Amino acid sequence: MDRIRITGGNELRGTIPISGAKNAALPLMIASLLTSDTLTLENVPHLADVEQLLRILGNHGVDISVNGRRESQTESYSRTIHFTCRTIVDTTAPYELVSKMRASFWVIGPLLAREGRARVSLPGGCAIGTRPVDLFLESLAALGAEIEIDGGYVNVAAPKGGLVGAHYTFPKVSVGATHVMLMAATLAKGTTVIENAAREPEIVDLADCLIAMGAKISGAGTKTITIEGVSSLSGARHRVLPDRIETGTYAMAVAMTGGDVTLQGTQASLLDNALDTLRLAGAEITETESGLRVVRNGNGIQPVDIVTEPFPGFPTDLQAQFMALMSRSSGVSHVTETIFENRFMHVQELARLGARISLSGQMARIEGVPRLKGAPVMATDLRASVSLVIAGLAAEGETMVSRVYHLDRGFERLEEKLTRCGAIVERVSD
Repeated sequence: MDRIRITGGNELRGTIPISGAKNAALPLMIASLLTSDTLTLENVPHLADVEQLLRILGNHGVDISVNGRRESQTESYSRTIHFTCRTIVDTTAPYELVSKMRASFWVIGPLLAREGRARVSLPGGCAIGTRPVDLFLESLAALGAEIEIDGGYVNVAAPKGGLVGAHYTFPKVSVGATHVMLMAATLAKGTTVIENAAREPEIVDLADCLIAMGAKISGAGTKTITIEGVSSLSGARHRVLPDRIETGTYAMAVAMTGGDVTLQGTQASLLDNALDTLRLAGAEITETESGLRVVRNGNGIQPVDIVTEPFPGFPTDLQAQFMALMSRSSGVSHVTETIFENRFMHVQELARLGARISLSGQMARIEGVPRLKGAPVMATDLRASVSLVIAGLAAEGETMVSRVYHLDRGFERLEEKLTRCGAIVERVSD
């Protein structure tokens, strides 16, 4: 099993190319099930979750062609992938595939919309909370689907004549359920209005792609999305947006270690709240022609309190990384997690490096320390794993991070990107 060895203490200086967003690529790939034509996606990252979804889509009958190229040392390794699903050969998404990644459950929407039925295993993924599927099923039921849960599988069937547009209000914001209802409604008869929809940039990216495929969608990026159903969708070519979580992660790494790094190919508008928070913590962030430049000012790391919220609030996927940063601040900060009920598993691992963190329910109190010291640590989920890398970059001595398969799910070529900026990071295979 691979581990990552980090020798801390070096500032980061140079350029880090930002990859395509995993959280945008996955629903875009799933959207290929909605059409018999070819959907071409550019800037698809090479990640374990993407590879797993490719296997799942292949199981449904999607023909997949991958073209990859490395432009130069200053450009990310990106792939253009062509998806063609002439015929859906299987409407079942089996447990052995879906259990490995929660987002694979989202195939339920396109399968139901195109074929009128689907049988999908209840999902798996990171152990950061229960993340029930009730919102997914309630929204599909609003479109007329009949739903039965049996033997760990969700069986859904459209009424005779297909799904029918509806006016539905989510009782709480859900990115995944918004993705699924958005895809299903594109082929429903009549008009669908989604209220209290997720507003994340990845929702907008999916809507833009669906519009290019012939869908009639308005309001993506707001709380109300309107979809006029169409009889069929065509193929399209679409570029996956930059990864805002990767952007924020590397910005925090620079704030943690010091230095001067350009994050190439990203956009500030994707994470304004997180960048404003980082500025309060002591980072200087400016937009450039190629992306964002991040420099830590001379005043050290300042304590800042955050509360995770749906977009445009502070992202839960950056919470662990920010906590690592606050462990070296000059005072006391507080992190309140409102999205997932079990997303503080990284706390005990950060404590092994010398962080002083105490928990009270969904709030963490972080007392900044003057130094961290390297130690063996264990990743518990995707974002927690990279928070340990950030802490290790600033810790004295050697930090060894195990269970990095979590890291491989969401960060493309992390060791290479950090090493090119002066970090001492290497993958060790046992």
